[in-house]
Formats: sequence, structure tokens, C-alpha cells
Amino acid sequence: MNELRKDYILNRFVIVAKDRGKRPHILKEARAVEEGRDSCPFCPGHEHLLAGILNEIKKDDSWIIRVVPNKFSAVSLEGDPHIQMHNKFYTFASAYGTHEVIIETPEHGKELEELPQEHIQSVLKTYVWRIRELNDLANIKYISVFKNRGTAAGASLRHSHSQIIAYNIKPSWISEELMTAYKYLIENESCPYCEIIEQEKASDRRVFEDEHFVAFTPYASRFPYEVWVFPKNHYPNIALLRNEELFALAGVLKKLLLRLDDLGYPPFNLKIHNADLKGENFHFHIEISPRLAIWAGFELETGTVINTVSPEDAAKFYRGE
Repeated sequence: MNELRKDYILNRFVIVAKDRGKRPHILKEARAVEEGRDSCPFCPGHEHLLAGILNEIKKDDSWIIRVVPNKFSAVSLEGDPHIQMHNKFYTFASAYGTHEVIIETPEHGKELEELPQEHIQSVLKTYVWRIRELNDLANIKYISVFKNRGTAAGASLRHSHSQIIAYNIKPSWISEELMTAYKYLIENESCPYCEIIEQEKASDRRVFEDEHFVAFTPYASRFPYEVWVFPKNHYPNIALLRNEELFALAGVLKKLLLRLDDLGYPPFNLKIHNADLKGENFHFHIEISPRLAIWAGFELETGTVINTVSPEDAAKFYRGE
């Protein structure tokens, strides 16, 4: 029987409908390592195609990670960042902020999870550095750190990279999560996510646990094989992790993404859900959302997603059962 499930704290519903997974609409994206190499702006020797280079991490006199401005930036440090309303319906401001790309490796066709754990840790350290730098900019309300892989997930280039957009509003989801988590904290004197972690690491949705992190498939998964990663310590932002925790997180991501690759290198979105660096009421986490199915009219019209792979079955896949 199909089941309607609600997100842990958000007012967001999912229909888990395993039988619909038998329909021939699940998409897979074959890996194309060589595609676009000759014209790839992220490859060494193609620096003239970049909008500049903000910084590099080097090893043996060669760069291994680069931070560059997005040539087709969604935001810029120009105009008026303040939200304005000129009548009852038209609210606006300049799309104010910065848009950066983190080129994760000079090797075209090398996926993040195929890099050594120490290299992935360096990518995470780059996230931390940029978050701390951008957090000091005036009029920045939120810093979004994300990775898109594959055209179905929004990536226009196959060369492995992440993006950071710092801009002048706080997303509605973080406002709702912060408000709900704070209300729960006041009523129960505990963090809801800390309690969720304790329950899920012993549930049928458990995937992985070590000294520092817990991974599980969320109860109301919106995507087939969606998986979340939480630190055991209560941190509001990834930028607060210690070096040994960043190394452990690199290992968790490597393990999960390598397992996901067994589905045929599917497109995915990796999103880091952060609050302010001092946002004590939040518990930062990483969500990996494979894009193996298309949202159609029902999802777009109702906001209720139909997921054809139950999180319990997805967890079995990640556990290798």
C-alpha cells in the first residue's frame, strides 16, 4: 500500500509509491568523461576562459583546487540590496551578492568521490574558508553551498565543481526550520534533529555511523535514494567543524557517492543546509538528492512529491544488502 509521509519538521508531504517505480520513466545519465574537455574552462591551460582566479590550493607547485568567479553569475555586489515594496504586490531588490565556483580537481572527468579522502577534505576546507570570508560581507543574509552533477541536476559543465552563492535574503525553508526547531527546543528542551539522529541511526533507514557522523535516508524522502548526513555534535554550520571532523566527513561523502555511482553515475544535487555561524537552534546537515525521476504536473501543482523508491529500500542499497 502506498503511504503519505510528512517531513520531520517542515510542513511538506511525500507519497511513497513503490509500485509506480515499475513504470519506464526512471532516468539514468551515462558517464561521458571526455565530453567538453577541449573547451572546458575548468581544465588547466584554459585560464583565458575564466572570469578570473580568486585563489588556488597547490600541491607540488601545481593547483589542485581553484576558486573562481562564476562567469555567468546570478548575483553581483551592485545595486540596492534592501528589499523594497512599492505597492501590495511588487516586492523587489537588486540580486545582490557573490557567485563563486570551486573547481574541485584539475582532472577532467574525475569525480569528487574518486579523489583521495585528503583531497575531499581540502574541498570541504575550501567551503569553510569561503563561508567565513563571505559571512563578513555587508548585506549578505545567506550563503548557499551546493554541488550539481549531471545535466538533469542543473550542471552545464561535466568538470567536477561546486558553487557558492552568498546573497541578500534568507530562504523561506531555513526560516521555517529555524522557527520550528526553536519552538521544539522551547517545548521539549532539546534539539529536534539531535532526537531524529538518535532514532534514525537505529531504524530501517540507517545507512552509516562513525565517531563523528550519522547518515540515513530521510523518512519522507523526496528523491529516490536521497540520503542525509548529520554531525553527531550539534553544529549550526559546517564552518564550525574541526579538522578531524572534516576528514571524517570527507570519508562519509566518498563512501556514499561511490555507492551511488553503482546506479550508473546518476545526476545529483548535494546541498549543505547551514544556519548562521551562531545559530544555536539549528543542526547543520548535508542532503544528497539523486535526480533519477522527473517531477511532473502533480508535484508542481500540489507540492506533494511522489517517490517511487522507499527510504527503507534505499537504505538497504546503501548498506549493500
